[in-house]
Amino acid sequence: MTATSPWLACRIRRPDASMRLFCFPHSGGSVGEYVRWADLLPDLEVWGIQLPGRGARAEEAPFTRLHELVDALVHAVDFGTSFAFFGHSLGALVAFETARRLRDLGRVTPDTLFLSSAPAPQLPPRGIPPSHLDEDGLLTALEPTYGELIQELREDEELRELILPGLRADLLLVESHRHEDRAPLPCAMTVTGGTQDDLTRAELEPWHVHATGPFALHLLPGGHFYLRDPEPRSTLLRLFAEARSRRNPTP
Repeated sequence: MTATSPWLACRIRRPDASMRLFCFPHSGGSVGEYVRWADLLPDLEVWGIQLPGRGARAEEAPFTRLHELVDALVHAVDFGTSFAFFGHSLGALVAFETARRLRDLGRVTPDTLFLSSAPAPQLPPRGIPPSHLDEDGLLTALEPTYGELIQELREDEELRELILPGLRADLLLVESHRHEDRAPLPCAMTVTGGTQDDLTRAELEPWHVHATGPFALHLLPGGHFYLRDPEPRSTLLRLFAEARSRRNPTP
């Protein structure tokens, strides 16, 4: 793993850290807000997964098929030997399928999967706007989740041209995904969600069948992007730190 990989971004390198945390962004999102967590997680090395078509890779064509994205990622990145994955919304599905692909290849898998604001993959799709909607229909469909960003997109044509192609590609990633029942992953799993999100506990709890290790579900104050508010974000970061402590107990 090198800092020059286009797939990776890191704010603070900590080569002696006992665990790396790889963060998979939400639909249309970039790694910026995730790599900043390094300032608050001094014992971890925090990496963001930069997908083509967004952020620093905005000029690249985005993937529209999840298996193709995952294959490209695992062949480009060596995650090391002690690491955890965090994925928010779409990122949770990408992180999960990346972990399964690593196992298929006989490579090291994450110690813990942190999966946020995403329904368990075996459930029928719900509430996903179809990628073929026209521009206004797409913005209207996304407004309950993305809130103020949608108003900004309506008012700024250049911003729409920058963000909407990536969002459409992300919708295709989800729409093209077909879940396969497989053996659970040999890891711990922590699932989080917002108390004011429209995702229910009944849609989050079924994630537990996909891991053999300890499972925990935490509902934190806020909506789909609860992690942008200081109090629930602090709780989420504490969960990351506790996972690191369990793996590396103080003598």
